Amino acid sequence: MGFKHLAKKAVEEKGSPIVLALDLAPEKPSKLMRKAVEVLEETAPYVCGLKVNFHLILPLGLSGVKPILDRAHQLGLFCLADPKLSDIGSTNEVAARYYFEAGFDALTASPLVGWEKGLAPVFELARGMGRGVVLLAYMSHPGALEVFGLKTLDEGTGRAEPLYARFARMALEWGADGVVVGATRPEIIRAVRGLVGPEMLVISPGVGIQGGDPRTALEAGADLLVVGRSIVLADRPGEAARELLAGLKA
Repeated sequence: MGFKHLAKKAVEEKGSPIVLALDLAPEKPSKLMRKAVEVLEETAPYVCGLKVNFHLILPLGLSGVKPILDRAHQLGLFCLADPKLSDIGSTNEVAARYYFEAGFDALTASPLVGWEKGLAPVFELARGMGRGVVLLAYMSHPGALEVFGLKTLDEGTGRAEPLYARFARMALEWGADGVVVGATRPEIIRAVRGLVGPEMLVISPGVGIQGGDPRTALEAGADLLVVGRSIVLADRPGEAARELLAGLKA
């Protein structure tokens, strides 16, 4: 089962499109591990997946993150690494292998490095290991406009198009499992959904503290909502996740 199907199955079984981003504040590794597991256990009934980035990977290392991933899998969640790979192919391949061997089901990568000797080795490795690749199309922070909104020339039509549209077409051409489009820009979610079609995952971070509205993002075409600080910084993370899901179902 590829990552795209794994994620959709988790959404259906858990009855939730919410992906928990364990973006915890810096702590001593032992305390950070305890906090990560506590938040995961509390929120697991209300989310379908787990996203982990450098907030945990740098202080804990991949060996330290692995038990968290193992527990997430036991709880019926998929696990997405968010390193946004953006180096040359040989380096990307080594990094991807470490992430996959640690237990991640998929990882994010930047299409800026291109295909040949860029992301091609990552896709080949992912397919061989039954894992997934998700490409950035438009990030959730305000500065994303400075790059992802740049105009580029479409050689086929001779017309200018925003870079995020080109990235969406690259994701489709390369066979990516999904694309990242910030929930803060529902109009771009809608545009990218139109480009990639109904089958590819559209994953939208930026819900809550960054200003993205979850219902609006889903209505625009997002499949998955990545939520971090609004949940993990709450006094009762489980209750925050439950209320968010209840609001989506209301």
